[in-house]
Amino acid sequence: MPYFERDVEVLIDSATLQARIVELGKEITRDYQGKDLTVVGIMKGSIFFMTDLAKAIDLPITLELMGVSSYHGGTETTGEVRISFDLTKPMHGKHILIAEDIIDTGLTMKFLLENLAARHPASIKVATLLEKPARAKTKVPIDYKGFVIEDKFVVGYGLDYGEKYRNLPFIGVMRSE
Repeated sequence: MPYFERDVEVLIDSATLQARIVELGKEITRDYQGKDLTVVGIMKGSIFFMTDLAKAIDLPITLELMGVSSYHGGTETTGEVRISFDLTKPMHGKHILIAEDIIDTGLTMKFLLENLAARHPASIKVATLLEKPARAKTKVPIDYKGFVIEDKFVVGYGLDYGEKYRNLPFIGVMRSE
C-alpha cells in the first residue's frame, strides 16, 4: 500500500491534471506569440505546476522563481505576506506570467501583483492550478485557471501539509478533514 493511502483521498487525478495543463499551455502559447514571456513560479508549491506548464508552452520562455508565503507552516493564512526568495533578473519591460499552485484568500496574489507591478513589466498575468473561491478575502484577476475546488485543505502536486505530500502526482484531500 502506498504511504499516502491512509491519509489522502484523490480529488483530481494525475491524468486530469496533465490534460488541463496541456490546454492551459496551448492558450498561453496562443496569447503570447511574438512576446518575451517570463514564467515566475511561486515556491515551493507551484514547482510541479510551473514545470509542467512550461513544458506545455510552445514558445522560448524564461523561468524565474520567487518565494512568497502567508502561511508560515500552518494550514491557515496569517495574513502577513513575506518574500523569502526574490527574482534574480530585472522584470522591466517583460511579459510576466505568475504560475501559482492555489489562490484561496487572494492576499498573497494581491501582494505579488502589486510588488511585480512596481518593477515596471510590460504585462502581468496569473495562471493558477487551483482556485478556492469560498476563502477569498480579496478579488484578484486569474487569467488562466486549472480547476475551481471546494473549501478543503488539499495536498499533492506541490501542495503540502507540514512540508510533506508535495510529491504526490495528484491533488488530494487529507482524510482527517
